[in-house]
Amino acid sequence: MKIMLRNSSKGLSVYVPKKDLEEAVVETEFETLWGGWLKLKNGWILDLPAMDPAPRLPITVNARKRGGED
Repeated sequence: MKIMLRNSSKGLSVYVPKKDLEEAVVETEFETLWGGWLKLKNGWILDLPAMDPAPRLPITVNARKRGGED
């Protein structure tokens, strides 16, 4: 699914346009984000693609949701 990652005054957040959902990131596998997973406030865990060098935010990427389909 396509998501947009961005920094806000409250920290890192994810916007999912298909679901019209914006959630804060509460935990990440790696400090750099890329190639690992991140956990959203609503409990979703998303796998992010590996990117080297790390791109600047905001950015739209294809992520995979763990535990089921969109």
